[in-house]
Amino acid sequence: MKNKLFANLKNDLPSGIVVFLVALPLCLGIALASGAPFFSGMIAGIIGGLVIAIFSNSPLSVSGPAAGLAAIVYASIQEMGAFETFLLAVVFAGIVQFVLGLVKAGAIANYFPSSVIKGMLTAIGIIIILKQIPHAFGYDADAEGDMDFLQTDGENTFSEIVNAISKIDFGATLITVISLFILVLWEKNKFLRTKMKLLPGGLVVVILSILLNEVWKSSGSSLAITNEEHLVNVPVAGSMQEFFGLFTLPDFSQVFNPQVYIIGLTIAAVASIETLLCIEAVDKLDPERRRTSTNKELIAQGIGNTLSGLVGGLPITSVIVRSSANVNAGGKTKMSAIIHGFLLLVCAAFIPVLLNKIPLAALAGILLMVGYKLAKPSLFKQMFKAGKYQWVPFVITVVAIVMTDLLVGVGIGLGVSVLALLYGNYKNSYFFHKEKYQVGEVIHIHLSEEVSFLNKASIKLTLDHLPENSKVVIDASASQYIDYDVLEEIKEFKEVKAPLKNIECVTVGFKEKYKIENSENVSSLPDVKSEIRKKITTEAIQL
Repeated sequence: MKNKLFANLKNDLPSGIVVFLVALPLCLGIALASGAPFFSGMIAGIIGGLVIAIFSNSPLSVSGPAAGLAAIVYASIQEMGAFETFLLAVVFAGIVQFVLGLVKAGAIANYFPSSVIKGMLTAIGIIIILKQIPHAFGYDADAEGDMDFLQTDGENTFSEIVNAISKIDFGATLITVISLFILVLWEKNKFLRTKMKLLPGGLVVVILSILLNEVWKSSGSSLAITNEEHLVNVPVAGSMQEFFGLFTLPDFSQVFNPQVYIIGLTIAAVASIETLLCIEAVDKLDPERRRTSTNKELIAQGIGNTLSGLVGGLPITSVIVRSSANVNAGGKTKMSAIIHGFLLLVCAAFIPVLLNKIPLAALAGILLMVGYKLAKPSLFKQMFKAGKYQWVPFVITVVAIVMTDLLVGVGIGLGVSVLALLYGNYKNSYFFHKEKYQVGEVIHIHLSEEVSFLNKASIKLTLDHLPENSKVVIDASASQYIDYDVLEEIKEFKEVKAPLKNIECVTVGFKEKYKIENSENVSSLPDVKSEIRKKITTEAIQL
C-alpha cells in the first residue's frame, strides 16, 4: 500500500499542489455561502484530503465541503439557532452514510445514465467558467464556491457577469490574462509539461501573481490589489493555542432534539447522491478507466463526515471541481488528494498571512482552465453523433444544471433519460407493419433474453396491431426473464383479444415458471412447422 502511494509521487505532488490551490478559495467561499465560520470550510477540506482519501479506494476523487449543500447548511443553521447544534446533525449524517455503505446502497450509482453524467461534467465546466468571469475581472461580490444560478448576493450567474464588466479592476484582469498565458504555455510546451512536473503551472501562476501585486503595491501603482475581498482570506491565528481554538465541538446536550436527526438524514441523503454522481463522473474522466467501489466510498464519506462534525467542519462530499482539477493536473493515485489535505493543514496553521496575499484573479485563471477542459466543444460533437436518445438528455442536463443547481439539474436530466428510454422502447422497430403482411403468412414474434416492463408498451402495441384471421407464434425459447406485466399482456391477448379477431395464437418455448396455458413446444406444431418448411414468408418480430 505504501509503495503504491509513493510510486507516482512525481505526478501526484504537482497535482496535489494544483488541487490545493483550487480547493483553498472554495473551502472559504462555501463556508461563507453556508453562513458558517470561515475555518469550518478549511476543516472540511483538510479532513476530505487526510481522512476520506485514505479510506476511499478512488484514485482520483477529492473530497471537501460541497457547494451543493450550502443552501441546506445555511437554512439548517438558521433553523437550529446554533452552529454547535448543526455539527451534531453532521455527525449523525456521517453515521448514516457509514451504514449505507455497509448495506451496499452505493449500487444506486449503477443506474445513473452516461448521458446525464457527461451532461453534469459539461455543466460544471460551464458553471466554473461563468462563475469565475467576475473574479477574473476583479469583481468579487459573490463568494467563491457559490455554484447555484440564483446567488446568495441576490444576483444570478448572468447578471453578475454584467456587473463585473461594468466594474473591471485592471490589475486583477491583467493578473488573470498573465495566469491564463502561463497555464496555456505549460499545457502546450512539451518541455514544461514533461520536464517541469514538480513545478506545476498553477503554482507558478500563484507565486508570480503574489510577486507582481507586491511590486505594484510597493511602487504605488494603480494596478495594485489592496482590497481584502479581492484576495484569499484565511483566518489568522496568533498562536497554536489560538489555532486549535478555531475548532468547534458539537453540542451533545441536543442529542434528543428531533431536528438533529431530520437535518442529519437530509444531509446524508443529499451528500451521498452528490458523492455517487461525482464518483461516476470521475471514473469516466480517469485515463486508466479504474472503477471505484461506491460502497467503500460511502463508508469513507461516513467516517469523514462524522469526524468533520466532531471537530467543527462542514458536511463533506466528493467534489467534481477538485476531482477534475486533479485529473487535469495529471494525478495518478489518492496521494494527490492526501497532499492537498496536508497542504491545507500546514498552510492554515503556519503561513495564513502568505496565503492571504494570493489574488483571487490568479485562482480564477486556474479554474477557467479547469472549466474549459470539462466543457470542450468536442464533447458536444461526440454526444450529437451518439443519437437523439443520448444528446437530448445530455443537453437538457447541461441547461438544467446551469440554470438551477447540481441536484435539481441532475434530477431533471434523469427524468428526461427515463422518458427517452420509455419512448425508445415504445417506438421500437418491433411494431408490426400491417401493409407488409400477406394473407396466409405465419407471424413469428421472438422474445429477447431479458423482457422487462420497459418492453411492455411495444409488445402491447405489436399485438394490438396484428391483422384479423392471421396466425401468430410467440416464441420465448431465448428468454431467461419475462416481466410479470408482459406475461399478463400476452396471456390476455391469447385468451381474450386473439379469439375476438379470429387470430390463431400459439405460445412456444416458455419456461415452466412463465408457462402460459396451452403453451406448446414448436416441434409439436406440425401445421406451423410444415408452413415454415414450405418457405411461407415470415414477418419476424424480435422482442
